[in-house]
Amino acid sequence: MLDAVTRAPREVRMGLIRSHPDLAGNVSLTDESEREQAAAGLDRLTPEQFQRITWLTTAYRARFGFPFIVCAREHTPDTIIAAAAQRTESGAEEEEQTALSEIAKIARLRLADLVAP
Repeated sequence: MLDAVTRAPREVRMGLIRSHPDLAGNVSLTDESEREQAAAGLDRLTPEQFQRITWLTTAYRARFGFPFIVCAREHTPDTIIAAAAQRTESGAEEEEQTALSEIAKIARLRLADLVAP
């Protein structure tokens, strides 16, 4: 699966990246995304955390043209804020690869959930 994504044309990879929802946003999420964001505490943000995540993800999207993607299950609100702040300073190619890597983590965990006893 990862090989297919890697070999896909750039516009296909970018479509995959752009299909992800913003973190802690007011959008309709899949059940999986909702559970993952809740597990990371994104449904219980303080007003300051919500403001910071919103500001950072907006700045990130403006800089790169796609949403900030992180495997929420591996994070807390504070580590997500730190990662977004750090990654907003990255280069475009590096962030495209990081976003795809995070999508791979998300897919791997979701697949494991489906086949776990």
